[in-house]
Amino acid sequence: MPVRNFNIGLLGHVDSGKTTLARALSSISSTAAFDKNPQSVERGITLDLGFSGLLVEAPDQADDKLQFTFVDCPGHASLIRTIIGGAQIIDLMLLVVDAQKGIQTQTAECLVIGELLRKKLIVVINKIDAFADDQREAKLEKLRARLVKTLAATSFGSEVPMYAVSALEGTNIPELRAGLSDAYFEPQRNASAPLLMYVDHCFGIKGQGTVCTGTLIQGSVQVNDTVELPALGEKRKVKSMQMFRENVTSASMGDRIGLCVTQFNAKLLERGVIAQPGYLKPVFAVSLQLRPIRYYKHDIKSKSKLHISVGHDTVMANVTLFQDTEVQSPEFDISREYEYVEELLAAELPASDAVFALLQFESPVLTTLGTTVIASKLDMDAHSNSCRLAFWGNISWQTQNSSYAQEVLPKLRVFKRKQKLASIQRVVSANEVIVQNLFKKEANRDMYVGKWIELSTGERGCIERTFGQSSKVCIVFRDALSDSTIEKVRDVQVLLNCKKYIFNKQAGLFQ
Repeated sequence: MPVRNFNIGLLGHVDSGKTTLARALSSISSTAAFDKNPQSVERGITLDLGFSGLLVEAPDQADDKLQFTFVDCPGHASLIRTIIGGAQIIDLMLLVVDAQKGIQTQTAECLVIGELLRKKLIVVINKIDAFADDQREAKLEKLRARLVKTLAATSFGSEVPMYAVSALEGTNIPELRAGLSDAYFEPQRNASAPLLMYVDHCFGIKGQGTVCTGTLIQGSVQVNDTVELPALGEKRKVKSMQMFRENVTSASMGDRIGLCVTQFNAKLLERGVIAQPGYLKPVFAVSLQLRPIRYYKHDIKSKSKLHISVGHDTVMANVTLFQDTEVQSPEFDISREYEYVEELLAAELPASDAVFALLQFESPVLTTLGTTVIASKLDMDAHSNSCRLAFWGNISWQTQNSSYAQEVLPKLRVFKRKQKLASIQRVVSANEVIVQNLFKKEANRDMYVGKWIELSTGERGCIERTFGQSSKVCIVFRDALSDSTIEKVRDVQVLLNCKKYIFNKQAGLFQ
């Protein structure tokens, strides 16, 4: 009987009861379900992604079964990178809210991640057993009103389905299960694309091979296929596959599987990707249109370092900001000119449509064009009330050249504006003046020969030659200077406006 898979993510603040809810909803568990990590048991919180499932009748076709796969994402502030990785493999998001605490910092961050990844949403108010029976409904109504107000300001809108449950006691769990069936939709699956699987756990089985569990993000895979472990630079043959302990011979995008391949050291691939051979190569730098996250209350600066989440990877990257002053296209084009941006002030972030970010990774990532990238400042105080998610975007340009700083970046036409001011020392004739203090004594004045200058009176001339051993230059005017300019020459300012490419020092100055 055919089985269709539908991935449901449980996200929310730490200790909101996500794991208990996953257990209450599920009928089957996987190798990574319900906090088998010893630290998770000891500390009572989820430290990694957990997976479990529920098999139901498909609402639209009687001869199909529908597999709900629950992805239990950690809620702890320090594990936001795991949450981002988990959110990218789900079709529907359950935002779990503690009935007594309402929306907390990590709840809001999870809401932001779901919003920017365009996930469908259901809100689950958990732990309603904490309220006395005679007060429960009144308190829930107040919380629902606050949640509706919060959601109305997001892309989800105010009509998000809400369920109030006690996962611990099982209250209203059947209603939530029915609500999941009602919320089911046929996700877009790109099974014909090259194989890409996000791996979240890896372990060896003596005499059989190494099992990698994860979710197919795109493409399909069959037993006996050859797959690549790009992070290790190795290829392996698929020996067998399972979906929740059931043997299968093939799987496609959206499926949660255990893939048994010929043996390798499982410790080398705790988390990563499996791909079609040759599909993924290390990427050293990317560019994207910067989409600010409105809850981030800090300036975003060039030359700063941020945590960049790409799939399951989170790495540090150096940030360079630039903008298209003509705003001709939202897509980055390496042949166009862009102006360097020193910083984006927090108050101006929502209006920064034409700003791009170049991200230079401290260690390469395995990714492709179009992939969603989330930039965060994870070294902020995890217990503060500030959102740590700074901006996001989709990769529109990337380089796989390890020598990109020398061979690729000089082609990027990102410039800084340079302006110099000076005064006229003396007038040689109506068409020629000598200017001083336009340059420092040690400056190479020859590189400015041929550049245009403008007087504060509006008249334009050209630097024809350097003059003497000091910082003077000679400026020639095609049209004679006016008498009034010559009369008040001591009050006239000389302006030199130039541009300089920040990645190509050899290109010199241009106008």
